[in-house]
Amino acid sequence: MAEQADVVEIWEKPEAEEIYMLAGWRQWADAGSVSSGLPRYLIEHTGAHKIGEIRSGGFYLFQVPGTHDLVRPVVKFEKGFPESLETPVNELYYWGDEHRGVVIFIGDEPHLDIEGYVAAVLEAARSLKIKRLVTFGGVYGELPYDKDRLVSAIYSQAKLRQEVENLAVTLSDYHGGASIGSYICRRASEQEIEMIGFYAFVPTYDFSTVNQVANTIRIETDYKAWLDVMQRVNHMLKLEIDLSHLEKKSEELVEFIDSRVEEIDEKAPQLGVQDYMKRLSEEFEETTFDPADEFWEQELRDIFDKFEEDES
Repeated sequence: MAEQADVVEIWEKPEAEEIYMLAGWRQWADAGSVSSGLPRYLIEHTGAHKIGEIRSGGFYLFQVPGTHDLVRPVVKFEKGFPESLETPVNELYYWGDEHRGVVIFIGDEPHLDIEGYVAAVLEAARSLKIKRLVTFGGVYGELPYDKDRLVSAIYSQAKLRQEVENLAVTLSDYHGGASIGSYICRRASEQEIEMIGFYAFVPTYDFSTVNQVANTIRIETDYKAWLDVMQRVNHMLKLEIDLSHLEKKSEELVEFIDSRVEEIDEKAPQLGVQDYMKRLSEEFEETTFDPADEFWEQELRDIFDKFEEDES
């Protein structure tokens, strides 16, 4: 395993009073591109600039015997000249002011030396004096496309539990193969680093038994999931990221799927797709995150506390 000083390269260290890290990967748990697409969107949306990287050497395979191009880098030639070569990257970007800053990490899930890779991510967080690390993930599930997404959460320290529960999430009871986020969560726990991971459930539907339509419908880029996760992140970290664009993209996504469902229903009316979607939506117990609820709850608590003080 390489020394972390040889793996992590940071050429700019922000000096904001509070700095947080939002992290995602091109990874296994990337339904709806929640893990890979959302960080890239935030980089472009906020105008964040690159401040460092984790060097890729030692973490990735070039080939796996018996496969064609499962893990190989992608090269592009133009009349014999190598125009580009896409290799795994792990990059750190930053935006903020003197009071609050955000490091955005976007990387490729490693093939090898997971311990060294996770140690490098956590070393980068320590080096940048990160107050809290937040990771993104996505999981496919059969749920309504026109409702707020279910969001599951994990956390690295017991003291974070109540704060996480207040974000209208389900606390994960998952038991199985580890994602990069869950692996980091365990190591962050051991090192007493604050880390919270959000996993949004992204709609997918299996119609493989019907010949007239595609085998599955799944949302490859789920702007609604991105929005629902970022509403929680914005509130939790007291950020002021403008989410109006994501709100618009979410509405357009629902409208597009509405039209897709109508199209399938016309091609295969015996399937009853519209009725199925309607039933799925009616039976679904929606969990909506509304920061205003917490605000009014706190206001009422303050009123009662003041009343009790006056009475005494």
